[in-house]
Amino acid sequence: MTPVIIAARRSPIGEAGGVLRDVAADRLAAPVLRAVLDDAGVERVDDVLLGNVLGPGGNPARVAALRAGLGESVPGMTLDRQCASGLSAITTAAAMVTDDEFFLAGGVESASTAPWRAWRPRTATEPPRFYGRAPFAPAEIGDPDMGPAADLVAAEAGVGRERQDAFAARSHARAVAAQDAGRFDDELVRIGSAAGDQRPRRGFTPERLARFRPAFTAEGTATAANSCGISDGAAAVLITSERQRARLGVPGLRLVGARTSAVDPNRLGLGAVPAMRELCERHAPEVVEFNEAFAGQALACLDAAGIDEELAGPDGGAIALGHPWGASGAVLVVRLFSRMVRQDGPRFGLAALSSGGGLGVATMWERVG
Repeated sequence: MTPVIIAARRSPIGEAGGVLRDVAADRLAAPVLRAVLDDAGVERVDDVLLGNVLGPGGNPARVAALRAGLGESVPGMTLDRQCASGLSAITTAAAMVTDDEFFLAGGVESASTAPWRAWRPRTATEPPRFYGRAPFAPAEIGDPDMGPAADLVAAEAGVGRERQDAFAARSHARAVAAQDAGRFDDELVRIGSAAGDQRPRRGFTPERLARFRPAFTAEGTATAANSCGISDGAAAVLITSERQRARLGVPGLRLVGARTSAVDPNRLGLGAVPAMRELCERHAPEVVEFNEAFAGQALACLDAAGIDEELAGPDGGAIALGHPWGASGAVLVVRLFSRMVRQDGPRFGLAALSSGGGLGVATMWERVG
């Protein structure tokens, strides 16, 4: 059965501690889920799948579904594939489509309200040991933090600081232009006082970005300005069969390919490259949404996959908009839906991202209807 997305929405993306700082994950996702169903004019949903990385546990997808008023009979499932969680939720839901079912899928992250994490004390007198993230790989194999790994990937790929700063400045410029032109308006769901994305900066030129010092390693090229920001946000899509799309008489995005890949965890930023290469051998994307965790890492992936960097993030990416981990993969698909369906744009589009542990997910979509 051919899965098709017929509606897609997202929340504004706020910086951690910013405009969405008091909105827990389920309260962030619920209005987005509701808006997607309202857009499609569909009253029934069979399941809700959401990616989430640092939430409170307890299946936020189910909590958000109940808070959205979807009914007690609607189950929910929460997935964690780190930064690829939201896109994995969408591909998982797509694989579940048979004939007349409707699935809400996407992701949510509230870095601002995420609970602290600590290892259990080994003795009654030992204090708990707080930690920032879970292990992505066994220490003996190598489990670097994201920033140093991004510096390594950029250095090995020969992506220099000047090119990274130019890419980051372009991401901000494109996002600001999209805001000014109202290209985000139809995909956004207002959350409290937050009506638009918080992070895009005006006047972020390569010359200004060149003043920033390396953020992670002494000789590195990743800085606070050419890297993404820790963020809050939610995004969701409604997936059904081509038969149901045709019956409703609406346009959509048909999934023509989805691949998951893995590489050396020490070079985790390259995780999506094998998946991207395989999909691009079958269809040449006319627009690409690749998660900009770090400019050097993103450029290394695009280069390795043979993708022109100018095709990526036509309205800016995570460097400008922010990176709400569990939601980011779903944000990519919402952005494709806006450009390809809402704006009657290109026929084929690619959404892809790499994630912790050396994993990556890539999807290819075709505009239909």
